[in-house]
Amino acid sequence: FLIHSSFILFCDYFGFHKLFNSSSTLFSLRKMKFFLCILALQQLYVLSVAQDFDFFYFVVQWPGAYCDSRHSCCYPKTGKPAADFGIHGLWPNYKTGGWPQNCNPDSTFDELRVSDLMSNLRREWPTLSCPSNDGVHFWTHEWEKHGTCAESELDQHDYFEAGLKLKQKANLLHALTNAGIKPDDKFYEIKDIERAIKEAIGFAPGIECNKDSSHNSQLYQIYLCVDTSASNFINCPVMPHGRCDSRVQFPKF
Repeated sequence: FLIHSSFILFCDYFGFHKLFNSSSTLFSLRKMKFFLCILALQQLYVLSVAQDFDFFYFVVQWPGAYCDSRHSCCYPKTGKPAADFGIHGLWPNYKTGGWPQNCNPDSTFDELRVSDLMSNLRREWPTLSCPSNDGVHFWTHEWEKHGTCAESELDQHDYFEAGLKLKQKANLLHALTNAGIKPDDKFYEIKDIERAIKEAIGFAPGIECNKDSSHNSQLYQIYLCVDTSASNFINCPVMPHGRCDSRVQFPKF
């Protein structure tokens, strides 16, 4: 804030003040300097926003619950994904409960930067949105809305690689099936799901549910909190607001 204020005062005095108190021979030069100063201020603001977050939500979703809803789903062009949790995103957040977004409009998704990760992204970070597509639109959205707000910690390649590593590290389907909680259309106590995940990774998860066409509460998304390096699971500074019944269905896929 102090940097921003000082910079604004600098631009104001050396730009705006002199812009209208200069001879005609210096007017164009000072006008150019003033607007360059404003552009530099905008870039400084973007950088400071990108650095200002406290933790990540690492979010995975169960494809059976995504598809078994009124929105339905479309399989990717590569075919039906595996019956496993798919990555939804890696989202910078504040301890106050808010979050930054769209922090750097100049930082666009570039397939070439993640070309070595593409096969893993298609498998572990698939899209089920309609119409059927190759996932690029989904990854573009995740990077430009969320990833750009973590550029002080992770470049584009590191961001997507971190998500892939976190999914492997959590191995949530294995944790649940080991506890006897399987995607078999049966209903399970939400507290048992939370306990199984906490025992596996050491930290309590956030759980989000949705409703199927029969209005059954389904296990939909799992939120894990991660430090700002996107390497380690941590206790959640604030839990997401996910509504679930005390017993939820774990639908087949």
